[in-house]
This record gives sequence, structure tokens and C-alpha cells, in this order.
Amino acid sequence: MTMHRYPDRGDTLDANSAPGHQLILDFAHQPSLAADDFIVGEGNSLAYERVASFPHWPEPLTVLFGEEKSGKSHLARVFTELSDAIVAPPGALADLARSGGTRPVVIEDVDRAPIAEDALFHLLNQSMRDNRPLLLTARAPIQHWPYSTEDVRSRARLAVALELRQTDDIQLSQMFVKLFGDRQVQVDAKTIAYLVARMERSSAEVVALCELIDRLAMQRGTAITRKIAAEALEIRRHARDETASSSEDTDDE
Repeated sequence: MTMHRYPDRGDTLDANSAPGHQLILDFAHQPSLAADDFIVGEGNSLAYERVASFPHWPEPLTVLFGEEKSGKSHLARVFTELSDAIVAPPGALADLARSGGTRPVVIEDVDRAPIAEDALFHLLNQSMRDNRPLLLTARAPIQHWPYSTEDVRSRARLAVALELRQTDDIQLSQMFVKLFGDRQVQVDAKTIAYLVARMERSSAEVVALCELIDRLAMQRGTAITRKIAAEALEIRRHARDETASSSEDTDDE
């Protein structure tokens, strides 16, 4: 069986398939989380500089917060590689606090993961007492973390808390280039500019559009064009309208 690839793509077609019934294999791709691939802009430069300055931290606690897909996990991975940190699952916090030590620790999604409040509280205390570097990520700012008492939030407020935001067209464009590059797809700069000018402005929307556009192009067996980009924008707009309409109906009830 002869296999063909479209140029600059990982899509593979069975040459013996009948036209219109070609088999497209969407190979899984792994986004690069290397330090050199982190896109630094006005909205995340302070967070990046904080991570990059390790081990020269005058205080041990750092909180990175921001919307979904804003780069928190990417920076946490950079910090892990830089510091040889322990990436702690929710159930390990109590043991880490009891065992002590100064090896850095990373805890992701502290406002969403099933974390025992007392265990996190004791680890925060241990970090400050023993000067143990601790990096936390969250979507919400500290005052909105969903803990039943003020203990964790009061300790976390002693951290250097830095928000990650996507702030400008250049940064959004660079994110498109990176994500398409992770998929081994080349996209014309004019098509990316077309997307940035018309999209909902968020990191999560860049990720969603990239995935949708790549899938549409694969289904059609073509390169990514402005027409496909326009179709993806319309699909995403329609999905948001339906979500908003559904939310309004629920509120009316």
C-alpha cells in the first residue's frame, strides 16, 4: 500500500482509497514546552523573568495565575527543568510538608485540583520556614481561590503573584505560528493576520482555532487557506452564540 503526505503536514492518505473516501490519519502532536519556545510579551514578561531568575529568589513563594492556555503550565515546566523541582500531585502535599527539605516544588491548578487545604497550608508554611522554593499555578487570583478558610489564601498572599495575559496582536500571531509549527504546518502570514484581526482575543481561542483549522484542512485535503480560516472563525462564533443562548435560557428558568 502506497502512502502519501501533503507537503509540510503529518496527514497520511491511503493512495488506494476511492476519491472522497480517503483515510486521514490525524497523528497526535506534542506541543513544545521548551524554554526557548515560550513566547514572551508585555503580558507575561514579569512571570517569565521571575522563573528565569531562579535560583536568585529573595522569597520562596511564587504564584502564576491567568486564563486557560495562557502559558502557566509551560512556565511551570521551564521552572521544573531549571530547578529540578518536584511536580507534586494533590495527594503528596502532606508528605512533602512532613519530610521537609529545600528541593523546589511545583503545584499546578491550586484553585481547581482536589487539594487538601490543611496539607497545602502546612507545605506553604514549610516553604517559608525553610526557604523552600514553591511555584503554584492557578486560573484565579489568590482572593478567589475556593478554600473554606482564609489560612491558605493568607499564606499565598505572601508570594510573588504574577498574572499571565495575552496583550497584543504580535503575541497572538506568534502563538499561532508556534502552535501550527508544533503540528508541522506552515500557514501564510496574511492568514494569521486575518485570524488575529477577527478572533476573540484570548490564548484559549488561539488554541481552539488552531486545532479546528488544522482539522478542517485535513478533512478537505488542502493547505490552510483564508477561506478555511474564515470558516473556522464562523464555527467558533456560532458555538459562542449557542453557549450564550443556552446560558440565558438557564437563567430564565
